[in-house]
Amino acid sequence: MMTLYYCPGLCSLASHITLEECGADYTTKLINVFKGEHQSDTYRKINARSKVPALDVDGTILVENAAIMIYLAGRFPNANLKPKDPIEEARWLATMTWFSNTLHPSFTHVARPDRFIDDKNAHEGIKAAGKKAFWANITELDQMLAGNQWVMGTQYTTCDPYAMVFYGWSQRAELPTKDLKNYTAWKDRMLQRPAVRKVLEREDSPLLKAA
Repeated sequence: MMTLYYCPGLCSLASHITLEECGADYTTKLINVFKGEHQSDTYRKINARSKVPALDVDGTILVENAAIMIYLAGRFPNANLKPKDPIEEARWLATMTWFSNTLHPSFTHVARPDRFIDDKNAHEGIKAAGKKAFWANITELDQMLAGNQWVMGTQYTTCDPYAMVFYGWSQRAELPTKDLKNYTAWKDRMLQRPAVRKVLEREDSPLLKAA
């Protein structure tokens, strides 16, 4: 049995959707980050970094979205969530790491400027720079989706649940994401997937209300 520690509205959505797509036997534990529950001593014993997601796999804790999803794709090969061809697998890993190392942190500048500097007078400048970088990144993602059904092409992979996180965040940042036609059409296809809808409903996601 696996247990996912998650919080609606945060990047744990990606691991949550991946678990559902795998058909895994799992339970969930809500950690309300907005109420500071991730800073509790109890949760710090699970994830010393005080972040979600965390996945308890029979007593072993996995952290970081990319690592969790890559693990799940390997553990549940029948879900077909990663390419089998070595070159395509490398491209998949490159995309996952780009999401984790570049695209994701660009939004952190928008949502959490205090992580980068204590001076509150500098926060608006950090947010503006982050929003510009985030927009450039999701514009690149839109271009990647041109002529493709899914992020990696014809195969649905773990990249798609991760990309769903960024679409939701773009709406939170009030960016004109609907102008990104490929990304928006992809989002509509995602909403047709039963596993995606089930998790979005469980998390009461604004993505469903905006559909």
